[in-house]
Amino acid sequence: MDLSRRDTELIELMDDPSCDPATLDLTYARFGIVNRVVAGWRGVYRSRIRPLLSAERETTLLDIGSGGGDVPLALARWARRDGLRLHVTGIDPDPRAAAFARARPRDPDVEFLAASSAELAADGRRFDLVTSNHVLHHLDAAAFDALLADSAALAPRAIHSDIARGRLAYALYGPASRLVARGSFVHVDGLRSIRRSWTPVELALRVPAGWRVEGAVPFRVLVVRDPAAGGAGPADRTGR
Repeated sequence: MDLSRRDTELIELMDDPSCDPATLDLTYARFGIVNRVVAGWRGVYRSRIRPLLSAERETTLLDIGSGGGDVPLALARWARRDGLRLHVTGIDPDPRAAAFARARPRDPDVEFLAASSAELAADGRRFDLVTSNHVLHHLDAAAFDALLADSAALAPRAIHSDIARGRLAYALYGPASRLVARGSFVHVDGLRSIRRSWTPVELALRVPAGWRVEGAVPFRVLVVRDPAAGGAGPADRTGR
């Protein structure tokens, strides 16, 4: 398996408009398990999101590409348990994902929309923080640049989290994912996601000024915009 470069020709099964709806819904449902194990959002919430929240003032968060909705729901739940006010808007341009997320048990602090970041930016929407989970590897270079531009227009801060491509991540995910993948696209699409994903170095060479790239929990990478940290110079942009 050649992991020396991104394999952008690979298409994930769930991205096929004609894929089996039942298999797709089971894939969305399994994302909750997968993300709890590999995505590290609990740590991101504690270290990067919770310090921005208040018990008096509501903070607004936009989650781009929210898929099955598990990450927005988890963020809202953690904030509520901490006595902090957070309203999360999850958006996904795929109406199938938005429909699945809206069909979940309702959370008063979360809403799901079938929309793209470009549409919300064009409408002049503003939030306190933008996040995304496992979106970056779906994007080619032009779409990546557009996402960062939309994020900057939508909020002063952003945290985009994704897989970091690597041999060990690929080797471990294959057998581990079979434990929860039955009847879903989780196994095949997860491996394809790793092959499509960026490395921290590739991202550091791509991000514009004002953004920085950081390694996170094993096999993760964050693309962060934080005005409190000041402008990103070369060292910041490479995560060193």
